[in-house]
Amino acid sequence: MLATIAANYSKSFPTIAGIVLTGGFQPKSNTLSLIEGIDNFSLPVLISPKDTFTTALEVDRVPARIKPESKRKIALAMGLFDSNVDKKRIQEEILTTTSSALTPIMFEYSLFEKARQDKKTIVLPESSDDRVLRAAEILLRRDVVNLILLGNEKEVMHHATTLGLDLTGIKIVDPTNSKLTDEFVKVFYELRKPKGLKLAAAQDAMVSPTYFATMMVYLGYADGMVSGAINTTADTIRPALQTIKTKPGINVVSSVFFMCLETRVLVYGDCAVNQDPSADELAQIAISSAQTAKAFGIEPRVAMLSYSTGNSGSGNEVEKVREATKKAKALCPDLLIEGPIQYDAAIDPNVAKTKLPNSKVAGKATVFIFPDLNTGNNTYKAVQRSSGALAIGPVLQGLKKPINDLSRGCLVEDIVNTVAITAIQAQGE
Repeated sequence: MLATIAANYSKSFPTIAGIVLTGGFQPKSNTLSLIEGIDNFSLPVLISPKDTFTTALEVDRVPARIKPESKRKIALAMGLFDSNVDKKRIQEEILTTTSSALTPIMFEYSLFEKARQDKKTIVLPESSDDRVLRAAEILLRRDVVNLILLGNEKEVMHHATTLGLDLTGIKIVDPTNSKLTDEFVKVFYELRKPKGLKLAAAQDAMVSPTYFATMMVYLGYADGMVSGAINTTADTIRPALQTIKTKPGINVVSSVFFMCLETRVLVYGDCAVNQDPSADELAQIAISSAQTAKAFGIEPRVAMLSYSTGNSGSGNEVEKVREATKKAKALCPDLLIEGPIQYDAAIDPNVAKTKLPNSKVAGKATVFIFPDLNTGNNTYKAVQRSSGALAIGPVLQGLKKPINDLSRGCLVEDIVNTVAITAIQAQGE
């Protein structure tokens, strides 16, 4: 401690910022008295009961934060940047260099930029949920989409006011008292009449905000819908299957999650909808997932996952994945797809060299197709919770117009991201 004081007063030694005494060591009273008697000298002294190695590790884990009020640190950081970085070269590189890498920050930024370029109208039927209203305000302020909320206008605005939100200018439609209701009932009745639907049942259906919102999308009053904060996945998808239907050549609605890891974004499908897809359905899920990935700037390299890689194993589940891979290749010859393949061989280049050395997908996969819902749902949650990854989704695919489902445990930012994704999907319709 005395040596540190001397070093700080010396012009030929670097300044010491503080001292950490380990092992529970306590300075002697005369040393403390000496330090207390020095004017205009501030030297933090910390005492740790732990050993030196453990203490050093804990000190290393302390985050170095620069806050807006840290004027001195900001000035120091800017000075270090100016004196050590070739800013002119950085500017030149930014202007001339492009990269195929897509980081999570770039991905989330691109969502809002793409959505803002061609603003679409998205309907949110669950206006009674606080999270939906909070998300709506964020989307309004960021000017990403045009929004429609379903509900009684006075009740919705009062609810928003109690939450301290400003939804001024947002469009609110009441399904129980709308001039669109008669048109929706008539169209829905004609669509479902061959299936035995009665007119009274069609009228009852339009009282449901989810059915009403789906009809808004079907008839072009909105470009997409986001639901599921309150309703189940089945409640969200059923109206869409009855009206909007699937795209030509696709007979299965599936889903993907955008898994935003630390340095990259991966696509996982299907982790939310199909319990045990057949080989044909799995092939269609792979194709839909690849198309979704490409639409959001992710180069699709599809891994058809199994507990076996290449020809190393056998069994009904492996054969299903192998057959699905063949069917997907036949439908999309230009698609980079590999299967069956294990997850480690799909994502790790070193493992890929050993298990599947000549593959264009192994070790570089960006789209991961799981053989069933049990595997997919558990895997995405395991990755999300274990790595801290941001999981955006589920994003539904295969429908003619975008309808997306939320988890009932979703956060406000999940709703914001899903609405942006829905708007981008609508741009491609």
